[in-house]
Amino acid sequence: MAYDVVVIGSGPGGYVCAIKAAQLGLKVAVVEKRETFGGTCLNIGCIPSKALLHASEMFAEASHSFDALGVEISAPKLNLEKMMAHKDTTVSANVAGVAFLFKKNKIDSFRGTGKVVAAGKVAVAADDGSTQEIETKNIVIATGSDVAGIPGVEVDIDEKVIVSSTGALSLAKVPEHLVVVGGGVIGLELGSVWARLGAKVTVVEFLDTILGGMDGEVAKQFQRLLGKQGFTFRLGSKVTGVAKSGKGASVTFEPVKGGDAETVEADAVLIATGRKPYTEGLGLREAGVELDERGRVKTDGHLRTNVPGIYAIGDVVAGPMLAHKAEDEGVAVAEIIAGQAGHVNYDVIPGVVYTSPEVASVGKTEEELKKAGVAYKSGKFPFTANGRARAMQHTDGFVKVLADKETDRVLGVHIVGFGAGEMIHEAAVLMEFGGSSEDLARTCHAHPTMSEAVKEAALATFFKPIHI
Repeated sequence: MAYDVVVIGSGPGGYVCAIKAAQLGLKVAVVEKRETFGGTCLNIGCIPSKALLHASEMFAEASHSFDALGVEISAPKLNLEKMMAHKDTTVSANVAGVAFLFKKNKIDSFRGTGKVVAAGKVAVAADDGSTQEIETKNIVIATGSDVAGIPGVEVDIDEKVIVSSTGALSLAKVPEHLVVVGGGVIGLELGSVWARLGAKVTVVEFLDTILGGMDGEVAKQFQRLLGKQGFTFRLGSKVTGVAKSGKGASVTFEPVKGGDAETVEADAVLIATGRKPYTEGLGLREAGVELDERGRVKTDGHLRTNVPGIYAIGDVVAGPMLAHKAEDEGVAVAEIIAGQAGHVNYDVIPGVVYTSPEVASVGKTEEELKKAGVAYKSGKFPFTANGRARAMQHTDGFVKVLADKETDRVLGVHIVGFGAGEMIHEAAVLMEFGGSSEDLARTCHAHPTMSEAVKEAALATFFKPIHI
């Protein structure tokens, strides 16, 4: 049977692409090497980590915050096995949902490792050693990414003591001391899970700041907040060795700018130094598909490779490795293949760090605007001046709006605070329509809500805030 589209990979980009293509009337098949659909995100990434983040937040709230609200309870007891069961149930429900959607949209699936034989042909190698070829008019590479490791350092990741993000989601017990190598989103999210459950957490980061690429002011205040939660940071530090020692592991690092090496002992070490595109073994080079110096698939503005009929989306192409970015690209590719005008606006892709408090951002940072020589103005509003935040005891953080100095068009919005990941979307909608800080400031917001801080920050950008 010949298909209109064969998608290799069923992560957020792949499964969304397949569903959209089927909705547009195309005959679609998906190739997936895992036992379940959903890719890294649903199985061992976004979804299970959010389940543990929420559960650990509830544990921390019950441990420290209820008394001030007049809710008196005895000290909560951690049942880690039950918490992990909640995570697993959440994952199962989500991957089952994708399987249902495939069936609903009459999408065929092939279990095994996909390989591009040539334009129009995909080979699927099953676990039993058998191989079959699928004919298709179009191929979409949506294979995602894998753990990158530490550049220049050999590390034996056993997923028990020295773990990647996968192992950090399933530790058998709460480590007394967890060392996180890498101060990015993954390391801080998973580090915060175990910190809330009682672990001492030390973050070793190569750069002089956490959350590299985020707005500098946001990263600085966020680091202070994590410090209050018990995090220890060793910034500007280059890791030179990670090895098992005794019942745990040791991490050796030295100052990037030069100085004596230092070794710390830990019960567990999380390697969270980023991810790399999963493009090896896919037959791309043999099929003539061009890759860049980082192993990513080269695409044009329409996500087409240099080989006609072969497209690529998500973590295997340039841009932020975010599930929702992959989803938007999946929709765009399906529309393009169907003869429509699919498009992704890369200037308005929000990013969220799901810690407590959350960090959310969309558009340009101050550092990016300064580097580009763009004249801009900024407005800020702290949650300490927000009535709903006070009522809920969530006054940490602020909202910052950046707008063009001449046109007032909003160029970026950055939030540190409770529920930041939900609040960021009104900024995304505004920016998608080319709105100004005045547009946002003059939009009526319900009172009392945390979102009023977004309006006040826009007021501070456009003219003056009311409540500070």
